[in-house]
Amino acid sequence: MNIKRIFTESRAVSPVIGVILMVAITVILAAVIGTFVLGLGDQVGNSAPQASFSFDYDGAETVTITHESGDPIDADRVSVTGDGVDSSATVSWTDDTINAGDSADVTTSSNPLTGGETIRVIWTSESGSTSATLQKWTYTA
Repeated sequence: MNIKRIFTESRAVSPVIGVILMVAITVILAAVIGTFVLGLGDQVGNSAPQASFSFDYDGAETVTITHESGDPIDADRVSVTGDGVDSSATVSWTDDTINAGDSADVTTSSNPLTGGETIRVIWTSESGSTSATLQKWTYTA
């Protein structure tokens, strides 16, 4: 075997090897782009609505939550939780779709609230795979 000849040879990679490398690069690139595109496709319809809520505490046992502005929201997708909410209380909105101006009354966990209790308006996607806190309110005495 002539090692000196191997290092002084000026020929490039054979055309067959070059084609195989180009096909491999193309396949890998297509797989990466396909994964990225399909990953974004799964998120369609799972993005949280943009909405603003206000909280009005009556000083006794009820907090009124009002949808101030933003996207209409399916009432079945919204829940109200937190240590400021009575666990046995049910929250019912005016309609099946929560629009700006709609409100719901929530019974507080202690009568009256003492301070530091939190109430959250939570949205959950239809599939149940995604949830987001739309608004958080903490009572300060």
